This record gives sequence, structure tokens and C-alpha cells, in this order.
Amino acid sequence: MERLLFTADHDAYRELVKEFVTREVEPNLQRWDDEHLIDRAVWRAAGKQGVIGLSVPEEYNGGGQPDYRYQSVVMEEFAKVGAASLISSFSLQDNIVIPYINDLGTDDQKRRWLPGMATGELIGAIAMTEPGAGSDLQGVRTTAMRDGDEWVINGQKTFITSGINADFVIVVARTETEASAQGLSLIVVETGTPGFTRGRKLDKVGLHAQDTAELFFDFARVPAGNLLGEEGRGFVHLMERLPLERMSIATSALASAEAIFTETKRYCFERKAFGRAIGDFQNSRFVLAEIATELDVTRAYHDAAVVALNNGELTGTDAAKAKWWATELQKRVIDRCLQLHGGYGYVLEYPVAKAFVDSRIQTIYGGTTEIMKEIIGRDLARSEHN
Repeated sequence: MERLLFTADHDAYRELVKEFVTREVEPNLQRWDDEHLIDRAVWRAAGKQGVIGLSVPEEYNGGGQPDYRYQSVVMEEFAKVGAASLISSFSLQDNIVIPYINDLGTDDQKRRWLPGMATGELIGAIAMTEPGAGSDLQGVRTTAMRDGDEWVINGQKTFITSGINADFVIVVARTETEASAQGLSLIVVETGTPGFTRGRKLDKVGLHAQDTAELFFDFARVPAGNLLGEEGRGFVHLMERLPLERMSIATSALASAEAIFTETKRYCFERKAFGRAIGDFQNSRFVLAEIATELDVTRAYHDAAVVALNNGELTGTDAAKAKWWATELQKRVIDRCLQLHGGYGYVLEYPVAKAFVDSRIQTIYGGTTEIMKEIIGRDLARSEHN
């Protein structure tokens, strides 16, 4: 089916991204995996090319282009070369941290952080998850107590994307002693803050190049002016911006699934068994037909959701549908594609093998599949009770 989501401007931008991928990404993928870290040079190169920070307003040296379709282009082109770790890192910057600063920041905060994020000189992160609080943010135990002109932060965070590279972290902390969602606030902690330390870089099943870390706050003191948004409204701020975060995960999931499917089709009609291409066997054709159909149907929902997102109309429920469905589809597609590769699918030099381990986290972070279904189920129940 013809895809109608993109315009000629998006197509021209895609050519720019393709050139960036060829020059800056593909030659470094294996090194980044081996070093378990994406070096900062690619961030700066992406800033120069407009591959990150495109949504930063022009007054802060950004592209001033909030159209999410440009982010979709970046994720799709990265997925074609298996750069899942880079998708995770750049998407965090573009679809989570920059919107938080842009939407909630004071003029001073925007001047301090947005220009550097647009150029790739500054890397941001957000710290929600704790050892005892993942999907349930009401369980957050990290505290931030006001002491004069400072916040004093104590606690621990874990599974923090870009936790090693980040120049600053938006910390979800409890500013009221009562254990409820209403007592949470967002406070920015910058590198070099006394009492703020980084723990180990976590050794993960997949996404080896993407730095995921533990963070510790031991009476870390930050200026009162580092409060992001309103005190006590951190939970509301998070909920308002989760549709974009979850949509970005859905986009990356679908882009990865499509890229692996394209590679698998090629493999099936090149690989011979019993004197003919394995794609000419009925079982293989049926599997490929199933995957092609599932991807097309999912793409239709995804693209409609992107339009709604751009129009400010994407609901949290619809974003949850996109997130859980696309990430579960990604797992199913890649697993079946690996099976079609046979033994070669288990060898990491083949894209399907790397995608297999990189994709496993997709149904967990940004809200697990189970949490997404709970969100949708609650919405259905409310509509029936009203």
C-alpha cells in the first residue's frame, strides 16, 4: 500500500539522514557495541546536520520544527542499519528531555540547556525508575527537601538511559513526605553537583552500546531554580508527556520490525535448501505473508496516531495501544524472521540476531505491556460507567 504520511520535505530530509548514517553511524556500530558506549562525537555531528534537536525553537539555535514525522524518519533510517542503541539515546533527547525543558522550563532554564542540546554538546536524561519503583511512580522514595535557596536530594535511581553520558538529569523526587503521586516534583541535577554520583554501567541483554546506569544522590544540593515545572505537579507533568514517549517507542519498534523483515525476505530468496530458495516453500511464504500483513495493518494505525500526535489530539490511551501492540509485534516478527534464517539467525553478525536481543526491552521500558493494557482497560471501564 502507498504510504501517505510523508511529504516531499520529509523525503528530502530522509536523504540527509541516510547520508549521515553512512558517514557517521555504520562505521562505528561495532566499536560502540564493543566499548558499551556511544562516543560524544556522533552527538555533535548529529547536531550539525539537524539529525537531533530539530524541535528546539529557533530562538535557542534549534530547527524550530516540532513535526514528529521528522523524528520518524530518523528512527526508520537508523533501524535499517540496526542502530537500536542510537535510536534509544537520540529518542530520549528529542522526544523526552527536550520537550520537558521546552514545555516546562523557565526562560533561564531554556537558555541554559536547549542550545547545547540542539548542537549535541549537551546530553540530557530523565531519572524515574528506582530499585523499588518502576511502573508504579507512587513508590518513588528519592526525596528532595527545600533548604533555603537549595534542594537537598537523597536517593537512588536505576536503569537510567544515557546515565553515563548525561550532562544533566531530570530527577523525579518526592518533595512531600506523603507517599502519593501528588508529592512528586521534577528537579534538574547537573554533572559536577556535590553528592551526585554515577554507579556502574549496567551490562544488559541487548542495546550494548547504549549507556544505562545507576545514579546516586547523597545530600546532593542543587539551586532552587532547578525545579522544572511546578512543585508537587511532577506526576501530572509526566503523564502529560507520556504519549510522545510511548509513540516514539512504537515508532522504533515498527521501524525495526520492518527493517528485519526486508532483510529476511532477501535472505529467503537467496538462501537455497533442497535445490530451491527457502522462500519458495509454502511454509516460508505463509510466514512472510503473515508478517507483511501484520506490518501493513500496524503501519496504518501508527501513521494515524502520528497525525493525531502532530495535531495535539493523541490520547494517552491511544498511545498505549500503539506502544504495546507495536513492541509485541516487533518481538513476534523478529522471532519468526530468526527462525527463517535457521542457524545463521543465531549468529550475531546477522542483523536479525542483534535485533533479537536489542528488541527484548521494548515491551518493558516506557511502561510494560501489562501497564499499557491496564491503561486501556481502565479507560474502557470509565466509558462504560459514565
